[in-house]
Amino acid sequence: MANHLRFVGRTVMVQNGNVEAAYGVLNRILAQDGVTEAVRQSRYYEKPSRARRRRAFEACRRVYCAEMARRIAFVARSSRQDPWLGC
Repeated sequence: MANHLRFVGRTVMVQNGNVEAAYGVLNRILAQDGVTEAVRQSRYYEKPSRARRRRAFEACRRVYCAEMARRIAFVARSSRQDPWLGC
């Protein structure tokens, strides 16, 4: 099991007895995996109507963020020609 890539990639080592830094790394890893958000959401009962609204909002937010990232990448690309040559 220790040779499994995901397990090795998610192992936090304490160096020189610095537990605070290792704890920060662990929190960052858990936040990236969405574990902390899942624990926070499952702490209390969520009504089905609120869950549907939350899931719809998250889906809309994902679409919006993806579209904005696409537009920013389009504007920020370096291969486009200068529209005002000679100015």
